[in-house]
Amino acid sequence: MKLSKNFGIATFAIAISLAAIEAKPTQAAIVNYNFAVNATAGDNPGVYVGSFSFDDSNLNGIGEESLDVSNGLLSVVFDYLGTQYTELDDFDYPTGVAPLVSFQDGKLLGLSYLVEDQFFIGGDLDNPYTGGNQFYSIVSADLLSANEVGTVSYSKVPEPLTIFGTAIATFVGLWSNRQKKTTHI
Repeated sequence: MKLSKNFGIATFAIAISLAAIEAKPTQAAIVNYNFAVNATAGDNPGVYVGSFSFDDSNLNGIGEESLDVSNGLLSVVFDYLGTQYTELDDFDYPTGVAPLVSFQDGKLLGLSYLVEDQFFIGGDLDNPYTGGNQFYSIVSADLLSANEVGTVSYSKVPEPLTIFGTAIATFVGLWSNRQKKTTHI
């Protein structure tokens, strides 16, 4: 009887966890990423952190895609040299084409984010409207003055429902294990 009760509880916990994981691709959601800039050269070496979020409802996961402030509700926060920058500080912000995040077949390529007289986060300087993982110091908004001084790494922030489902499954597993030990004593 106890075995079937524990099996039922474990099955329920696994079902909740799988439902949390499976719900992700079919529903549009606000997706959050953290990023870290590792500046190893130039006048301001150090590690600087930021985050961005976007609505993924306009992504289909096929080919090259990008989301900006107009079609992806993109928001950016970046702490650099004691100042907090947001999407409003991007050089192209009023036009709605930048900042932006780029994807290839659903995989994040990176951010494209330019703050005049400070920095540029992106990829290839010849194509500034494609995100990437390079960090440049710049003078004015002229990318010809850009000097690559570091790299950018990105990490997706897990969705709360996935964390909740995993926590429930872990708790039920530990509780069941404890129950087994107390019945064998």
